[in-house]
Amino acid sequence: MQIEMTIKGLMVDPVTNMPIVILRDQEGQRVLPIWVGIFEANAIALQIENIATPRPMTHDLLRNIISDLHGAVEKIVVSDLHDNTFYATIQLRVNGEVVAIDARPSDAIALALRVRAPIFVEDKVIDNARGLEFTPRKEDSERLTKWLESLDPEDLGKYKM
Repeated sequence: MQIEMTIKGLMVDPVTNMPIVILRDQEGQRVLPIWVGIFEANAIALQIENIATPRPMTHDLLRNIISDLHGAVEKIVVSDLHDNTFYATIQLRVNGEVVAIDARPSDAIALALRVRAPIFVEDKVIDNARGLEFTPRKEDSERLTKWLESLDPEDLGKYKM
């Protein structure tokens, strides 16, 4: 089953200093942190903050190509989690048919923001993410888990990098 989620924040992991996109379901019951690279975080942040760039970024180019070829992004789905790596698909409608394109979640999210497509997560991904080892050292992973669990909803509202 797929659960619709929205971006509730973009912040820096205090343990690894890596950017994290925080997704949350509509009811606020389920939260999914996804670690992304700094460049991907930048592409997401620019769109969250509605900052225009003088030239198209890669995700803008992808949006333009899809549109110019008369396609449409129906939704993106964070579809799987293996060995601490998230997987996603971009669901495109092309010539009346839905085509699923493999993508990194960060790229799929950056594109979804640009085309205003919904973001979905398979419930098995959320369930499996609860057992993630966030860092190689167990004590750091436990500390990060506690930090994520203690986040106040107020902390999730604004882009923080």
